[in-house]
Amino acid sequence: MEQLQNVIRTVEHDWASKSILVLGDLMLDKYIWGEVARISPEAPVPVVLAKHETQQPGGAANVAMNLARLGARARVVGFTGSDQNASHLADCIRSNGIEAGLVVCNDFPTITKLRILGGRQQMLRLDTERNGLRADSDYDRLIETALALLSGCDAIVLSDYAKGVLTPRVCQTIIQAARKLDIPVLVDPKSADFSVYRGATTICPNLMELAKAAQLDSRDLNALLQAAETFVTELDLRFLIATLSEKGIALVRQGSRFIAPAEARQVFDVSGAGDTVIAVMALCLACGLAPETGVQLANIAAGIVVGRVGTVPVERHELMAALTPEIALHAKEKVVDLPDLLIRVGLWKRKDETVVFTNGCFDLLHVGHITVLEQARSFGQRLIVAVNSDASVRGLKGPGRPIVSESERARVLAALAAVDAVVIFDQPTPIDLITAIQPDILVKGGDYTNETVVGAKEAAAWGGQVRIVPTVDGFSTTSLIQKGQLQPEPRGV
Repeated sequence: MEQLQNVIRTVEHDWASKSILVLGDLMLDKYIWGEVARISPEAPVPVVLAKHETQQPGGAANVAMNLARLGARARVVGFTGSDQNASHLADCIRSNGIEAGLVVCNDFPTITKLRILGGRQQMLRLDTERNGLRADSDYDRLIETALALLSGCDAIVLSDYAKGVLTPRVCQTIIQAARKLDIPVLVDPKSADFSVYRGATTICPNLMELAKAAQLDSRDLNALLQAAETFVTELDLRFLIATLSEKGIALVRQGSRFIAPAEARQVFDVSGAGDTVIAVMALCLACGLAPETGVQLANIAAGIVVGRVGTVPVERHELMAALTPEIALHAKEKVVDLPDLLIRVGLWKRKDETVVFTNGCFDLLHVGHITVLEQARSFGQRLIVAVNSDASVRGLKGPGRPIVSESERARVLAALAAVDAVVIFDQPTPIDLITAIQPDILVKGGDYTNETVVGAKEAAAWGGQVRIVPTVDGFSTTSLIQKGQLQPEPRGV
């Protein structure tokens, strides 16, 4: 993945400025949630005792939902009927801040899927739809609506559920118009004839869809990836992305392959996982991130979705929270400025994690420092260390200090397992940092008292605490400097 800090900044700040158009098969997903306690005496089937009902946008509309929840401005275009379900679908779409271009077809019902669940297990699905093509005039209105919304879009998703929206004429009209405007087009295919999507930026089939299009055995992964490379060349794609179930997600270019392995998770429902993948990929391409980075982010997002029941879109803060363990594995990603630190603190607090704060110069890190940091971390789940800048240290310690530069001191602290984030401050005290972060616990070592700790009064106002931990006798930066000055000059060899 690209530098993680830059990726996180893109997710948090840049996604909100992007506008993505989704064109495809719109559906209304309905759910009846209940419990199963017995078998019917009338037939060998479970009796579901209904508790409550919910409904939400599905199909292409679920892609738009994912985009909206990830922070983007989403637009969606597709067919509906002239029935009550069309009104429900329109209300669901617009209530989530999605701009809708709904084209009504009087002779076709709004596609609806009713799922009946007992506990977390889907017992039955009832579909309402009519197969077949609409009138040419309906497709004319659909294309006209989509082209009108094309201006100002940063990416386009063609979400094909083989319900009659994405005909060859519709696909090629939109793809060619997008290419003239240099807008990336991502396709979630259902047609076994991938030539329908010729000229798109990428096609994103799942394992079975790729096997069907290539007319190959889905168990022969190497042959499938070779076929994917052929599709890239023959269909004038930039690359092809294939979701491979438990094997992860593959990105295939002409002459190269990249696979992001799936994370081990308990899977409750794969409904909507493909929608999540293509939504994340669309935002990554819209922001100019490398496709490989997009695949890795999409893989993480899909892992969140399959752990739920139903087509539930992933939230941006959930994706950010899922990325924070990755930050812990990279020391340099722990060194942040205040705006990025506040983002992480917000994520930690939403997860009800206790945030601990301490500060110091940390010039020549020694056992005394390590002990204080480990004790500080024991008070909560997250430890922030604020480090005096070089200028701040000189003001406190004199012109001969620091011995180690601020960037090196920060990087060394970030390498410690006890530390979750390091921030450098330029002022004599960290009071501005403390009031911005509002940590749950302030920690200082040595001869401090609750009254002399900087920020103690302010912390009390938001319910924060102060903890004083003892320092380790015989260890200090001054003593290390003195020892170094007493060392004899090394002898020549």
